[in-house]
Amino acid sequence: MMMTSDWVIILDEAEALCEMILSSEPAKALQQAYDAVYSDAQLVEAIYAFNRIKEQYEDVQRFGKYHPDYHTIMKSIRQQKRALDLNDKVSALKIAENDFQDLLDEISLLIGKTVSEAVKVPVSNPFFAAGSSCGGGCGSGGSCSCSA
Repeated sequence: MMMTSDWVIILDEAEALCEMILSSEPAKALQQAYDAVYSDAQLVEAIYAFNRIKEQYEDVQRFGKYHPDYHTIMKSIRQQKRALDLNDKVSALKIAENDFQDLLDEISLLIGKTVSEAVKVPVSNPFFAAGSSCGGGCGSGGSCSCSA
């Protein structure tokens, strides 16, 4: 592929868009929430402990209720997940992640619709799915309204 002036303009515009996204309020809020979570040593240890029990949970899922530690691990993972979900810093991080994803979905829809109305843009938020002709994706078992 040859590099033409059109490609250079597109790359410059893409870089400018990237800089705008990274300097946006949702991006800043996400970075602050991430820093708040991962600067708390106790919270980081709780996250690592949850990840370790999650690995055990995946092992238990292979054998189901016949695994010798099934009840212990199932109870432990639920308790640890609930403790993390109730943590203010973790919940703020999840909200910031969702807000940032909404921004990315909006941008994706705008770019997709600028190219063509027929462009199918997968989005994570059902609110934006109304603007996308294929909100659930063509692989969603027939829920897509496209004629592919």
